[in-house]
Amino acid sequence: MSKYKLIAFDMDGTLLNSKKEISQKTLEAIDKAFDAGKEVILSTGRCVAELNEYISQIPKLRYINCVSGALVYDLKEKKNIYSNAIPPEKVKEILEASKLEDCMVHIMTTHSFVQEKDLENMAYFGMGIYQNMFSKVTDTVSDIYSFYSDNNFPVEKLNLYHHSQKGRDRSRERLADSGLALSNAEESSLEMSEEGVTKGTGLLKLCEHLGISIEETIAVGDADNDIDVLKTAGLSIAMDNAADNIKNICDVIVSDCDSDGCVEAIEKYLLD
Repeated sequence: MSKYKLIAFDMDGTLLNSKKEISQKTLEAIDKAFDAGKEVILSTGRCVAELNEYISQIPKLRYINCVSGALVYDLKEKKNIYSNAIPPEKVKEILEASKLEDCMVHIMTTHSFVQEKDLENMAYFGMGIYQNMFSKVTDTVSDIYSFYSDNNFPVEKLNLYHHSQKGRDRSRERLADSGLALSNAEESSLEMSEEGVTKGTGLLKLCEHLGISIEETIAVGDADNDIDVLKTAGLSIAMDNAADNIKNICDVIVSDCDSDGCVEAIEKYLLD
């Protein structure tokens, strides 16, 4: 039996195929891992509200490292294990910067907040593939700026979905000295968390909670926001659809997300 006790799966481009589905073979492999006494967790930029559809497909799932590591959540106890949120004054700074670009604002806690008119136009911001999911799980508001001004709460993650990469680059430059963790995602999205927050820090906090050594963990991913967790885990696995810079830092490469690469990760490295 493998020395590894826990495997952490990124969602988009990793556990989810190009249709945003978890294949039946992957679900069966996950169930097999749980039956063998292993821990399988989600390690994702999504918030809890955006994961409910997939959580229901994995009934033995208990822990999620979500909103890019800003929140580690126990599904069974329905409580936070760890949280590191952006304080309101920094959220306001991001929102002011967003007004200077053609972009869509997405605020994440355990809930997911977007502006109603943007939800109807997500393809314009390079996020059309997520529109159906967003329509099911997000809380829409008429004006995201007025909504936040009236409510003022800590935010685990805030995304700006830009119409162009140049727009994202300008936003990133404006926020470079804001004390935030900035990560490029999708084609033209900018993801923001509190400084020091990464999927890697979330995994470390969960390992402390479970009494598992970080050397006994596997991380699987495909994108830049997976870099820190891939460097942190005991074994790093890249999907074949990952960018070359991700493949270059990983110990192992498995098949792509449409060819059950996650099944390979479980069977060859978690259970073998």
